[in-house]
Amino acid sequence: MMTFAPTPRTLAACLIWLAALTSPAHLIANEPALKATILGSGYVEPLPDKYGASILVEAGTEKLLFDAGRGTTIRLNQIPVRYDAVDKVFLTHLHSDHVVGLPDLYLTGWVLGRRNTPLHLWGPDGTAHMARHLVDAFDFDITIRRDKHTRYAAMGATIDATDFEEGVIYASNGITVIAFEVDHGPVKPAFGFRVDYAGKSLAISGDTRPSDNLIAFTRDVDVLFHEAFAPEAYSAAHPDVPYLVIKAIESVHTTPTQAGEIFAAVNPKLAVFYHIDPGEAFASELRREASKAYDGPLEVGEDLMSISIGDEITIQRYLP
Repeated sequence: MMTFAPTPRTLAACLIWLAALTSPAHLIANEPALKATILGSGYVEPLPDKYGASILVEAGTEKLLFDAGRGTTIRLNQIPVRYDAVDKVFLTHLHSDHVVGLPDLYLTGWVLGRRNTPLHLWGPDGTAHMARHLVDAFDFDITIRRDKHTRYAAMGATIDATDFEEGVIYASNGITVIAFEVDHGPVKPAFGFRVDYAGKSLAISGDTRPSDNLIAFTRDVDVLFHEAFAPEAYSAAHPDVPYLVIKAIESVHTTPTQAGEIFAAVNPKLAVFYHIDPGEAFASELRREASKAYDGPLEVGEDLMSISIGDEITIQRYLP
């Protein structure tokens, strides 16, 4: 079983977010305070039913996007949510499967959504550098659309990028977003996020192996979205992948058994697996192994699964 000994840094950070909780007067009775939609629940492999890691969080009038994996804009269109309505993006880390959908969101939000303000982007060290080069990479397209043809708003073709460290990174309209460091092996820095609004909360693990810091920042959240790697199912589905490669992948992620221990320590009202491989074999291993340490409510995430957090937690699956 995992144990946690709080450090002064962690205790101070926890006090920050406890002080930040508010209850906006405009919140309608019985209306969900938070709504999270899994836009992409998958891993790196390009699959039509499991897009890249991405979660949309709606709180009050705000729409916050956490990671932008492959197919993010397609999923937004299916909900539907206007592309220009999503102008705040938070990145857990800079692995390609978490950011490859960013250029599409950035440019499509400007061209089709008519976004006339910058795309606001928060991420770990290196994010602002990536954003500058992303704008440079599409300089030809931007110049034509901005200056020579359709004359779209110049500000909409810009990115306002901020490299953050652990702590409160966004606080507005009663919403608080806290970034906390997680352990993704050699990928440093890597972060998870906690979102608080109107007395409700959710957390997103990002990519991580078991992390005491994650437990400290997410304890007793309403909903915890957590990644997992199911080594048995993966080995069976990919017999051509060498054993040492599978062990290397496992070493920087969380196994289903470890996830169950994390869920038991955090004690969420609902635990949700996301950023997972497809298929029932994987889902079965996740449920079976996690249940060894955790007997609370548990869901295996799917693309376009929405979870509303209010007086009750409700789950809605996408029906095309």
